[in-house]
Amino acid sequence: MRTEELRSEVEMERKEGCLFEVRRGKGRPWWWLYAASMLLGLHLIWAYRVSHMPVAGEKGRWAWMAMFATELWFGFYWFITFSVRWNPTYRYTFKDRLSHRYEDKLPGVDVFICTADPIIEPPIIAINTVLSVLAYDYPPEKLSVYLSDDGGSIFTFYALLEASQFAKSWVPFCRKFNVQHMSPAIFFSKSSISVHDSRFSEWTTMKKLYKDMECRIDATMKQGYILKEIKAKHEGFLEWSFKSTSKDHQAIVKILIDGRDQNARDFEGFAMPTIVYMAREKHPKYQLNFKAGALNALLRISEQISNGSIILTIDCDMCANNVESIRDALCFFMDEERGHEYAFVQFPHNFENLTQQDLYASSFKMIHKVYFPGLDGLGGPMYTGSCCFHRRDCLNGRKYSELNKIELKRENPKIQETNMSTLEERTKNLASCSYEENTQWGKEMGLKYGCPVEDVMTGFSIKCRGWKSAYFSPKREPFLGLAPTTLSQALIQHKRWSEGYFQILLSKFCPFLYGFGKTKLGLQMGYSICCFWAINSIPTLIYIFIPSICLINGIFLFPSVSSLWFMPFAFVMTFSTVVSIWESLLHGLTLKCWWNDTRMWLYRRTTSDLFALVDTILKLLGFIDSTFVITPKVADEEAYKRYEKEIMEFGSTSPMFTILCTIAMLNLLCLVGGIIKVIMNEGIGYLDHMFLQLLLCGSLILLNFTIFQASFFRNDKGCIPMSTTLSSMAIVIVVYFIPIF
Repeated sequence: MRTEELRSEVEMERKEGCLFEVRRGKGRPWWWLYAASMLLGLHLIWAYRVSHMPVAGEKGRWAWMAMFATELWFGFYWFITFSVRWNPTYRYTFKDRLSHRYEDKLPGVDVFICTADPIIEPPIIAINTVLSVLAYDYPPEKLSVYLSDDGGSIFTFYALLEASQFAKSWVPFCRKFNVQHMSPAIFFSKSSISVHDSRFSEWTTMKKLYKDMECRIDATMKQGYILKEIKAKHEGFLEWSFKSTSKDHQAIVKILIDGRDQNARDFEGFAMPTIVYMAREKHPKYQLNFKAGALNALLRISEQISNGSIILTIDCDMCANNVESIRDALCFFMDEERGHEYAFVQFPHNFENLTQQDLYASSFKMIHKVYFPGLDGLGGPMYTGSCCFHRRDCLNGRKYSELNKIELKRENPKIQETNMSTLEERTKNLASCSYEENTQWGKEMGLKYGCPVEDVMTGFSIKCRGWKSAYFSPKREPFLGLAPTTLSQALIQHKRWSEGYFQILLSKFCPFLYGFGKTKLGLQMGYSICCFWAINSIPTLIYIFIPSICLINGIFLFPSVSSLWFMPFAFVMTFSTVVSIWESLLHGLTLKCWWNDTRMWLYRRTTSDLFALVDTILKLLGFIDSTFVITPKVADEEAYKRYEKEIMEFGSTSPMFTILCTIAMLNLLCLVGGIIKVIMNEGIGYLDHMFLQLLLCGSLILLNFTIFQASFFRNDKGCIPMSTTLSSMAIVIVVYFIPIF
């Protein structure tokens, strides 16, 4: 008894001294009951398919077999997705303990921000992200910010130069008034102040400084060149004194503010963080490796300039929104008992431009509330490329060892280079095209190459070296980005992800193969959920098309309502829908949000995932090359007004829109044809047999109601073009008259 008491006391002392706490999710017995019920229902459905299989030569046999194969796949995929509900984990940090123990021993933090195109990603967006991270509650001499400009744009460099001067006013302003919206653009759009407030004068002065800077940057972008008097203010503009393009230019490294310099002070006399601009060398004959190549170049350059032990990677449109995020991450890395186990800490991606009902399901709230906590309980979430803090050593390929802890409290030595120009010239070589030839960069060191979602592949390889990761979602949104504001943007963005995940599945980094014996089976299953997105397009299309076509051709694919076999189908369909709605409501979504999420699930499955599947196969066969499509961060003014009113934006011709229209038109035709058969010819008996097919067809029509609106009832520029509508109708007519079954 005494032994148990001592053990309890030791455990309590250890827990009270920890920098973070882990809590398991509630309601696990109910989830296991749900799983057992669903498995029973699925097995009964499969039993029905086998026992009622049409004989050879009978009409509808091939349709029946296709439905059986599809239902087998859906059952398998449902089991895979259930893995993230086994053991959800939630984490809580104790930043006061961190500050009390290690305030004078905090490690250096390097922030990597990547941008690639000054048109699609305007410089004003990138510099707002830079300004937001400069405002972190962290010792400025230990904070360094690097902007990688893969477009090699003189306008991005000019914007960063403007931002580095504005930061000398913005950073002390944030510190003085405890500003929470750390991006100036978000801060001034969301906050206002009374004229009677004592802060009014400083607030208006700061807003004017920001607006003046914004106007100068916008005016320079519009005129298309930098004025001579501006170029004369900084020698960095000489880098663009010769002809260069976004795809062919030399390496550029410029330290705009050197945090080691005693003269680098803000307007209140406090130290400033280091600010560095980098554009890696580009040449048409060299493989660029997209974002992964840029981040690897930043890894090498930052090691020579600041050499921070912790690295934060964020996208250029993902502004910091919580001044304590660095300290939250350090609670995991610097915990005495378990800190040495963690390679990276992933934060959620949040968005500040979402509509009230999340029209394009861009919040990914269910991923943040269910998927990532579920992965955390299986060994840690994936690295999603942005909003993630890393140990530098782990990104550089270090393997985990219990005997070899990385001591963050002992800062890595910085390069003692007094001549900034010399340091800039020396680091240019690290960003050259040829530097990585015959090295382990992109293989064993840095981010992996060869995949559009190299971040996920990199994170999984780190796990396979023995490390863990953590997912942390604080009450205040840690980062705020820009979500797609048109349907085309949303679908193209998802296609890139789906294609990348599918490539991982087909590569040596397949979670089940690469992770075998190195990670838990549950973690392998959790990682595989996204890897199967592209494959899911085929069974989804089968379930959308075949029951509808068979409905109008009088082929029964489901049991009649009066049959006992109807029960498992009704149970699985109803129970899965009810649980989906309940889970969404539980995590803060409204019914309308759930409906929008379901509709976008259908759109992504039938377009983005399908194109990802086809493109990946074509690339494997050598017919097309890999490309990296950047999602535009700006939208047409009229289109954005429609977005704010939650009116879905089509506006242009696209094969994706043709597919969506065809699905909607075909199901409308089949439903009308099926109802006519019930009324005019077949009667109640036909309805009894065809009820589930009519229900499925009707559900698809309801989900696609916005397609009919955009095709026939809207006349704005965001409607579906008439050519797309006519093409879809022509395809439906051809399908109707061709005897498929």
